[in-house]
Amino acid sequence: MSKLVAVTIDNDGLAPPTPEIEQERKVAIFDLLEDNNFDLPAREDRDVPKGPFKLLLCIRERRLVFDLSNEADDKVAEFHMSLGPFRQVVKDYFQICESYFDAVKTMPPSQIEAIDMARRGIHNEGARVLQERLEGKADVDTLTARRLFTLICVLHWGA
Repeated sequence: MSKLVAVTIDNDGLAPPTPEIEQERKVAIFDLLEDNNFDLPAREDRDVPKGPFKLLLCIRERRLVFDLSNEADDKVAEFHMSLGPFRQVVKDYFQICESYFDAVKTMPPSQIEAIDMARRGIHNEGARVLQERLEGKADVDTLTARRLFTLICVLHWGA
């Protein structure tokens, strides 16, 4: 399987990220570049571009856009997805993250752990939705989908 070697977030026209959101973005990109599996599947209507790939992730006309190029910066694919299927899980994820950040300040470890387990469950759900939406467009493993979902949340926050 191929991989992503560069990830750029285009947040033009979006609200500026908070320091917490900016930190989430940096960590997600770092982790994603350290370990990911990203490939474009075979299709009858075109040759399969070979990776590694560079990803520009953005929102254009209220749609999530994956803009992919090769290492020579030649565009190899672009696909657009509705944000609708992500809205509820992103909303749930932000709510549970807010609860988690508040809990860390005041609650005992057992309660923090329970909230963190719920947060991971919602994060896994977001990754599952992303993998479904990418079906036929890109092949990603669960860990890669989780990290990409974090970046979608960052973009979604400003949309």
